[in-house]
Amino acid sequence: MVKVYSITTCPWCDKVKKYLKTKSVEFEELNIESDESARRLCYKLSGDLTVPVTTPDGENYVVGFDKDKLDHMLGI
Repeated sequence: MVKVYSITTCPWCDKVKKYLKTKSVEFEELNIESDESARRLCYKLSGDLTVPVTTPDGENYVVGFDKDKLDHMLGI
């Protein structure tokens, strides 16, 4: 399952989520503002708390909204 680490008032997070929906990619949103566990996982994955962080497997990830990198990573 693709995971998107985000915060509530992040326009780039919204762009990633909308983009994934247009590509019919199912994802789980994890809000690092309200979920301490998600915050720790996001930091462990990327070494930072910059959002959005999108990962299909908990190892590979894209920080920010980069269509080409998302497409490549997700194979779409």
